[in-house]
Amino acid sequence: MAQLPILQFEEKIVETVEKNSIVVIIGETGSGKSTQLSQILHRRGYTKSGSIAVTQPRRVAAVSVSRRVAQELDVKLGEEVGYAIRFEDRTSEKTLIKYLTDGVLLRESLSNPELSQYSVIILDEAHERSLNTDILLGLMKRLIKFRASNLKVLITSATLDGEKVSRFFSNCPILNVPGKLFPVEIQHISERPKSYLEASLKTAMDIHIREPEGDVLIFMTGQDDIEKLVTKLEERIQNLEEGSCMDAIILPLHGSLPPELQVRVFSPPPPSCRRFIVSTNIAETSLTVDGVV
Repeated sequence: MAQLPILQFEEKIVETVEKNSIVVIIGETGSGKSTQLSQILHRRGYTKSGSIAVTQPRRVAAVSVSRRVAQELDVKLGEEVGYAIRFEDRTSEKTLIKYLTDGVLLRESLSNPELSQYSVIILDEAHERSLNTDILLGLMKRLIKFRASNLKVLITSATLDGEKVSRFFSNCPILNVPGKLFPVEIQHISERPKSYLEASLKTAMDIHIREPEGDVLIFMTGQDDIEKLVTKLEERIQNLEEGSCMDAIILPLHGSLPPELQVRVFSPPPPSCRRFIVSTNIAETSLTVDGVV
């Protein structure tokens, strides 16, 4: 496994968490914060006195990140590592690291206001600023007064204004973790397209015909646009001459897809085949999809 940037800061993170009840961690996309922070604290014994809760703003992220962590720790999903989203709870008595949506944690706080089952609560992707996340930030501020001795709260984000959050939590420390392991080249089109859907389709096809192997990630605004583009891409690719370029698989990714279809984006493509992943902005910060060039 590639060494993720956050692992170089393990000692600093652990030291800061030991000395402070609340820590803000600003980690760029790709730094590994969603998968590694819980594992770092688990290694350092924080799961002896309770489990670690990691909130995610989206269900897809809660499911896929917990799968990844279970795989890295080589445990069965639903045992030491599990997830809880609306209508689905894959956790057990054994669960030490639990990924859950912020809505699920809010509901848990109604039945157990002190959230006493957790020794660490990590609010991940707090820059998404949903109503749930904002309420949780307020709850954490109150909770830490009651449980200052036996609760740690970490607030992580890719782009959040750390100073503001730190001020809200009486000037708690801020750690910055660099991310982006890959150089990114940005190219803009010269004129504004009449339909960004058609423009995306044309660009995707140009890349498919001209460029060497590597997957393509296309962002659309929502499920409706994703479905339209997937259909058009499939038609275009079927109409190509056989053998004129490599095969392609087209995968949609959005919150309404059933989990078994969502996880397809994490399995590598067959040899000499390109994947087109058509996604909402979930693949921008919550998930990192391997193979995209």
